Amino acid sequence: MLNGDLLGLLDRLVAGWENEIVEFKEAGKDYSTGRVGEYFSALSNEANLRGVEAGWLVFGVNDKTRRVVGTSYRESNERLQSLKAQIAQDTEPSVTFRAIHEVNHDGGRVVMMEVPPAPDGIPISWKGHYYARAGESLTPLGLDKLDQIRAQGLSRDWSAVVVPEATVDDFDTEALSQARRAFARKYPHRFTEEEVFGWPVTVFTDRARLTSNGQVTRASLLLIGKRESAWRLSPHPAQLTWSLVEPNRAYEHFSPPFLLTTHWLYRRIRNVRLRLMRPGTLQPVEVAQYDERIVLEALHNAIAHQDYTRAGRVLVQEFADRLVLTSEGSFFDGLPEQYAAGGKSATRYRNATLAQAMVELGMIDTLSFGIFDMHDRQMRRYLPMPDYDLTDLNQVKLTLHGSVVDEAYTDLLMTRTDLPLTDVLALDRVQKRLPIPDDAVRRLRRQNLIEGRRPNLRVAPIVAEATATRAGYIHARGQDDLHYLRLIVDYLTQFGSATRQDIDDLLRDKLSDTLTSEQKARKIANLLTKLRRDGHIRNSGLRSSPVWTLANRPDDGPESFLQNS
Repeated sequence: MLNGDLLGLLDRLVAGWENEIVEFKEAGKDYSTGRVGEYFSALSNEANLRGVEAGWLVFGVNDKTRRVVGTSYRESNERLQSLKAQIAQDTEPSVTFRAIHEVNHDGGRVVMMEVPPAPDGIPISWKGHYYARAGESLTPLGLDKLDQIRAQGLSRDWSAVVVPEATVDDFDTEALSQARRAFARKYPHRFTEEEVFGWPVTVFTDRARLTSNGQVTRASLLLIGKRESAWRLSPHPAQLTWSLVEPNRAYEHFSPPFLLTTHWLYRRIRNVRLRLMRPGTLQPVEVAQYDERIVLEALHNAIAHQDYTRAGRVLVQEFADRLVLTSEGSFFDGLPEQYAAGGKSATRYRNATLAQAMVELGMIDTLSFGIFDMHDRQMRRYLPMPDYDLTDLNQVKLTLHGSVVDEAYTDLLMTRTDLPLTDVLALDRVQKRLPIPDDAVRRLRRQNLIEGRRPNLRVAPIVAEATATRAGYIHARGQDDLHYLRLIVDYLTQFGSATRQDIDDLLRDKLSDTLTSEQKARKIANLLTKLRRDGHIRNSGLRSSPVWTLANRPDDGPESFLQNS
């Protein structure tokens, strides 16, 4: 939003004054982050209940005089924006401000914090406590409001449905114990592991969002149910499938409890060590072909967001150089690229009950930053970014790369560890020959990170000392047109004539390696056309089978002959 738009919004908020979704504070520079978190929880929950797009926490307005007085709160923009990460760390599920705006008002500096509404069916807590508003006052979230939020969408949440006749006897013993340990690890300052293991089963499963008032839900059977109890979910198959596509073929199906079997599936994947040579050194860097945390994050996201009503399964295909995960259902709430740079928080979930339980068990670190984390970790491993394929509206395909696509990209990441993720995302598209926005092209060019012309942009190679690297750079970059024109004229000077095949054989391997075969053919045709139009060569053969000769013999060699070309 522009400053003028924000000033207009500020005037409207002040005119309406404080209510359940707007809070004003004068706020000094040391205003408590804990207090900010409490207001975030309250405003987010109230925004959900009132069906509005956002709540607002505004600093720099005196809450008694209703006048803008300015604030010195976190005057450094970097420190102000870091508040997002601090809020995300202690909210549950992990969400944060949609945006934090600084506004230049006649009365002084104003900070406007935009609070997203709590997702359907999932109230927001701050350090384990739920907050709400009663008029202008901050209060605990009452049971009536808590139930109202949790009841949202139960009729359309497949995972929230109670399974008839299922009991705690349908839970896998090992999975239940693992779930207790995971829950205790998530809340180390609230419960000890001994305390969690001492709770009756239904007390624990209710607190971990696995059951509803002791009743077994589809979510609980997916995560901690016995394999032999999966039939209770019929006709919806509760299954993950690993498939080895190349060089040999193999497969294996994995049933609940998914809390355990996702790890078993990961261990079926071949995971060799990649040796990446850092530019300018002889010391290789070794990384695993696939990072366990990235694979599990991707797999758990697929489980959480799968459309189970389509009666499909999550498929993990293993190729020699990549993994492809396919799940049923369209991408829910937004687009992958909105999450990749960490700029979007999810507000809706297809399977809210299942997603909440997976958060409680540590299967999903956050409900908003899983995609960002996958990209960030892949960047730090110097490998290509994950790719989402949404061309089939009823499926989501995610590709995790386990090999280098472009050495120049990998070399750059190993050399420039200071690059922001936004630049790396753009460079990744360049290495995959995908288009990037104009502003990204300008930004990368200014830093000398890319070269070439559209549509043949390429990552600029690191100029290393090794001769092979220099040669690779020249092959990638190519030469100017005059160089190739000289080669053609020199060839005709030496041999008198040349067919198109002769010219192709002469130039094909000397043109830039970034050009396709079709592009190289067009390039050679354009060079011959230029020489013909400039009167330097002529076709002494047929139009369909040209034989090129010099129109005038160059007495002073190709340099003089082409000086005006």
